[in-house]
Amino acid sequence: MEHAGRGPRGFAARAGGWSARHRWAAVGIWVLFVLVSMVAGSAAGRQDIKGSEQLKGETTEAARIVDKAGIEEPVGESVLLQGKDDAIKATAPEFRAAVDAVMKSVAATGEVTGVTSPYTSKSISKDGLSALVQFDMRGDPETATDRIEPVLKAVKQVQGDHPKLRIEQIGGASMTKTFDDAFGDDFKQAEYSAVPVALGILLIAFGALVAALIPVALAITAIMATMGLVGVVSHIQPMSDTADSVMLLVGLAVGVDYCLFYLRREREERAAGRDAQTAMMIAAATSGRAIVVSGVTVCVAMAGMLFTGIGEFQSMGLASLMVVAVAMVGSVTVLPALLSLLGERVEKGRVPFIGKLKRGDNGESRFWSAVLGGVLKRPVVSLLVATGALVAVAAPALGMKTQELKLNQEFGDSLPIVATYERVNEAFPGGAEPAEVVVKADDINAAPVKRAIEQFRARAVSSGASRGPVEIVTHDAQNLAFIYVPLIGGADQDKAAKSLDLLRDEVRPATLGEVAGVKAPITGQVAGSKDFNDQITEAVTPVFAFVVVFAFLLMLLSFRSLTIAVTSIVLNLLSVGAAYGILTAIFQHGWGASLVGAEGVGAIVAWLPLFLFVILFGLSMDYHVFVVSRIREARMQGRTTQDAIAHGVVTTAGVVTSAAVIMVAVFAIFGTLSMQSMKQMGVGLAAAVLIDATVIRGVLLPAAMALLGERNWYFPKWLEWLPDMTHDEGAVAEPPVRERDDEGSHTPVPV
Repeated sequence: MEHAGRGPRGFAARAGGWSARHRWAAVGIWVLFVLVSMVAGSAAGRQDIKGSEQLKGETTEAARIVDKAGIEEPVGESVLLQGKDDAIKATAPEFRAAVDAVMKSVAATGEVTGVTSPYTSKSISKDGLSALVQFDMRGDPETATDRIEPVLKAVKQVQGDHPKLRIEQIGGASMTKTFDDAFGDDFKQAEYSAVPVALGILLIAFGALVAALIPVALAITAIMATMGLVGVVSHIQPMSDTADSVMLLVGLAVGVDYCLFYLRREREERAAGRDAQTAMMIAAATSGRAIVVSGVTVCVAMAGMLFTGIGEFQSMGLASLMVVAVAMVGSVTVLPALLSLLGERVEKGRVPFIGKLKRGDNGESRFWSAVLGGVLKRPVVSLLVATGALVAVAAPALGMKTQELKLNQEFGDSLPIVATYERVNEAFPGGAEPAEVVVKADDINAAPVKRAIEQFRARAVSSGASRGPVEIVTHDAQNLAFIYVPLIGGADQDKAAKSLDLLRDEVRPATLGEVAGVKAPITGQVAGSKDFNDQITEAVTPVFAFVVVFAFLLMLLSFRSLTIAVTSIVLNLLSVGAAYGILTAIFQHGWGASLVGAEGVGAIVAWLPLFLFVILFGLSMDYHVFVVSRIREARMQGRTTQDAIAHGVVTTAGVVTSAAVIMVAVFAIFGTLSMQSMKQMGVGLAAAVLIDATVIRGVLLPAAMALLGERNWYFPKWLEWLPDMTHDEGAVAEPPVRERDDEGSHTPVPV
């Protein structure tokens, strides 16, 4: 540790000092960096994740075989025809007339190919009441959604001409268009709403327009720069639209938070009577360092997603890691320059009727002073009550059930196409989402291969995995065959997964597995969900271990205290556990589900627990590092541990509360979306951040530290060999040493 006279060391203090002395250069470099990043990203273009890059296992193997063969599977569509009562069978003249009308109408659009009659494909239900007209969309599968509208209108016209029948279209393109129309704008609106919500809360927190705009401006420029960098990096790790949304959420949250921490400390020091330059330098050495430690910890947590091996998660983790790193660097470099340039003008645009931080109050929160007084008087009771409450909230998570949400779970009954999907699966179990066997052979038309394919078709039905019809499509030039097997179980994911296992473990080895040189991976929606869930389950242990171990090491090195490192991990785990419990209670058990529009979901989307753990563990460290840094600073200035805890918590409570309110508000916007997976993400993140900023940081942390006393700073001798990443926070509160510059004036030495 350094002595007071030498001033604290560290990247944040040095960066803040340089930026303040070269403020125009610092601002110019940042603007140039943002522009160059955006231009580089635009020039490089962006590579999005392909199906063959998403998962390991058979799903990926099948996708790679198809990609290598250069085959673009067309988007399949079906039209379901049913009598509205049991009187009309598929053999009735009226029914046949409707089938003919559908086939002629969709063919007349010029957008489809391979229109097949149910009487030819035998796509008639066992009860004889339902039939499927099947066809493929013509042209590029990627643009099929844009060209599906005329086909939908043609089917709707036939429905109008045959009122006694139910005639409904369903397929990849029609479902995507329906969901995009219903929820695409909804999702974008939520993203666009995040910025004005954050700005509004900052206006209340600072009471001045300029002060409120600075964090938002820096967060937005950090996101813009990262978007450009993502384009370049996507050539190494392909990206996805989901990664963009997560990057926006995380970038806005941490970007605003980091600037908020920095700006509030600078204003607080000015309120204490320090000149603007000294106040800014103290903010650089204290809040700036906390931002660096927090940013590195968040980056490490986000890096945990890279260990899943799942393309979607890897892209989310990398994009989030990058935006946090960019926001962190911007906060400790360009922000001091802006504050130095603005000076007192940071108070411009005062908002009427909103009080501001008054000089001399040290930024202490009266509300949290009162709460903390009770906590420190009765730390044992406070610790037990708060821990007991969080454990009780987390308890439902012990019975958490995760799965890929079915359509009716994800979207409810708000869309007619969901009911169509269920009717198709009821009449033709698995027909809406068949298993797809990709058969690759040296000669697909060789007698042994053709015989094995026919045996597979017959055995798929006789084994009980499917009721048929099993469709076979052969591509002679590429020596490939596709076998489409409707799985018994249909929309019931558990039953369909058992049918899939039957195909993979029994039917395939006994048929296609007997032919040398034949590969036959089985893919499809059910297979993809199963492979995804299996891979997520395998990734849980290594990801959790990586995040926890590295977060522990960073806390240990940054505060040089074994006690603080351990308590930080325990408190963060409590926060995540409570979020899991709330999610399970609402979305699985339905407790209070009507309040958030989540009735009847009954499960947690499979990817969410791992995603929440990584995101929440990272974001929770923001508050923890900021509060504990302030406590350690007060301790290094000579206060007792008890007094340091009180000072550290009450002086940070206001800014932590403001930061938490912004995060909760932004995440809660996503909790209002109609898609249950997005709703679960928004509710989980908002609840966890709220708990973390109040119960964890306002009650549990001070109670635990009060009970530990001087043991908070325990660092065993056998760990002395570890590098010292601390600095003497106590030095920053002392008046800066002044030295003469070349022109004889006095200039504060950056601290």
